[in-house]
Amino acid sequence: MKIVILDAYTENPGDLSWDALADLGELTVYDRTSLTDENEAIRRIGDAEVVVINKTPITRRVLDACPSIRFITVLATGYNVVDYEYARQKGIPVSNVPAYGTASVAQFAIAMLLEICQHVAAHSDAVHAGDWSRCPDFCFWNYPLIELDGKTMGVIGFGRIGQRTAQIAKALGMKILAYDKQQTESGRAVAEYTDLDTLLASSDVISLHCPL
Repeated sequence: MKIVILDAYTENPGDLSWDALADLGELTVYDRTSLTDENEAIRRIGDAEVVVINKTPITRRVLDACPSIRFITVLATGYNVVDYEYARQKGIPVSNVPAYGTASVAQFAIAMLLEICQHVAAHSDAVHAGDWSRCPDFCFWNYPLIELDGKTMGVIGFGRIGQRTAQIAKALGMKILAYDKQQTESGRAVAEYTDLDTLLASSDVISLHCPL
């Protein structure tokens, strides 16, 4: 069985091993493949049966040009880079990794919110530039701080990542409103579901977690 990885560097910049995949067949690894040149993807896939990608597009043309493909796996949650409807018509399964980054993505979303509210990077730069040393007052800050406690976060798209983000925000004292076409018990445990117009009108912060 021939296996090809088209954009390995995004998942493994050198700190991991592909040996487990190599044990399954003849493995070829490319760090990067063009996101716009379908011909490069076609050449590299060749007669491979298993195609492993992160963001390299697998289009209808690529699927038609590579008839040996039997399985496509996306090393990410979003799988919109694959023409999965056409792959289904050709009987080619497409897999993804739904929950691999739930905690880290939620943490990053909250980190960005805290940066907006606290201006940590700007404050650090100002202190390193000597602004605090030159300030006549002990309390130094170039920007007003926004306290999140008591404010309302509206989460649009309340799946795994949206709910995890809401849990962290709730721990900061925020009230959580959520909008999603599907309402779940796990979601109700974290937030109050509402309609989109109410969420937009009532939220101090809006966090988008819609599927790709």
